[in-house]
Amino acid sequence: MNDITHLNGKYDWGIDTLVAQLRDLRVQSLETRSRRDKPPKLPSRKELQIILEGLSAVLFPNRLGLPDLNDEGIDYFVGHTLETLLRELYKQIRRELQFISGHEGVDKVANEQAISIARQFAARLPTVRALVDTDIQAAFEGDPAARSPDEVLVCYPGITAIIHHRLAHILYQLGAPLVARVIAEVAHSATGIDIHPGAQIGESFFIDHGTGVVIGETAVIGRHVRVYQAVTLGAKRFEKDDNGLLVKGNARHPIVEDDVVIYAGATILGRITIGHGSTIGGNVWLTHSVAPGSNITQAYARSELFHGGAGI
Repeated sequence: MNDITHLNGKYDWGIDTLVAQLRDLRVQSLETRSRRDKPPKLPSRKELQIILEGLSAVLFPNRLGLPDLNDEGIDYFVGHTLETLLRELYKQIRRELQFISGHEGVDKVANEQAISIARQFAARLPTVRALVDTDIQAAFEGDPAARSPDEVLVCYPGITAIIHHRLAHILYQLGAPLVARVIAEVAHSATGIDIHPGAQIGESFFIDHGTGVVIGETAVIGRHVRVYQAVTLGAKRFEKDDNGLLVKGNARHPIVEDDVVIYAGATILGRITIGHGSTIGGNVWLTHSVAPGSNITQAYARSELFHGGAGI
């Protein structure tokens, strides 16, 4: 006989009990985290993903915009799309500010601050476009498989990730770190590339292949840097305060100077400096600074040749 009771064509799943148990746990969790009975809504990941797709189309309307756009309609498309997207972005920023303040509903201070952040973000979109152009060119010049910059834009996950990052980094700087983090995680899910929005990245940045790349919050990357898949720019250790809690925001990730190449699988940890013009080989584990022009590789594996099976 089944453990689940069958009554009048329906199964008794114990829904009422489950709902009550989940409610009790939810209330307990909220009291532990924030002491709020009804916390304000968080920014919506789904809405931000739509905003990101629209912003990418605004930045590159000929390649990522509507398929039937002509020269006469591009400016109208960009203007109309921007008007809609910035209004929606403002709402998501306002949600973050209300969540932080603990106020739900009409909050004049949060409202004005959200408008200001959205306006400043919009003013920096031309800078983002110019930076991404340098990233696309770096990828085209750095990958012999790339046949055109347009191919790089529409096909390379590293470009998708860096577009998201350059947008998220502005929001992070302007005071919307949660919205920025959601944007970073949208890119992470789509590309397998995990870049914290706090990371500072210079022009002409190229991530080749990309899957498994991790770049931490306080990493600083110079100009004309190229990294390959599975590279980690991470923290060596996490400092704790007197209460045993992790210290937030301290500089704990590497500084990578200009014209550095980091090959696949390299792990670079701690607040160390990779001097300009250096090359870091594949699968290298590095926890100390290296001088400019360094060439760091794995130690050669010791091998012995056994003739006729000798020594086996």
